[in-house]
Amino acid sequence: MNISNKLSQSVLNHVLRNIPYTAPTTIYLALYKSDPTPADTGTEVTGGAYVRIPITFTAPTLEAGQQTVKSAADIEFPVATADWGLVTHVGLRSALTGGDLLWSKAVDNPRTIQTGDKPKFLAGGTSVKFTN
Repeated sequence: MNISNKLSQSVLNHVLRNIPYTAPTTIYLALYKSDPTPADTGTEVTGGAYVRIPITFTAPTLEAGQQTVKSAADIEFPVATADWGLVTHVGLRSALTGGDLLWSKAVDNPRTIQTGDKPKFLAGGTSVKFTN
């Protein structure tokens, strides 16, 4: 996943300049119809019963030289009551509505979500890594 400009700035300020950073109490998985970019400029899905879903992560482990956390449980979105369009990206956000983009990435298999569909991401399928 790509770290957002906002989170990069907050982490650097916190770790290297001793400026306090308050981590969000809940992280939410959001679906996008375009790349959110580190500047948080993408188009998030709206309408048709769409809502961001809380996501929890496993403890960090070292995988191929990268500290990695993975989604701890399946993430199920509600049944779409209208077409959501082509979902191309996901983002991790700090609030149910509004809030800050934390990380984002392109989905491996973009999908068009239509009325009656219920998107699901399997446990372990969403990961965040820090590289050396």
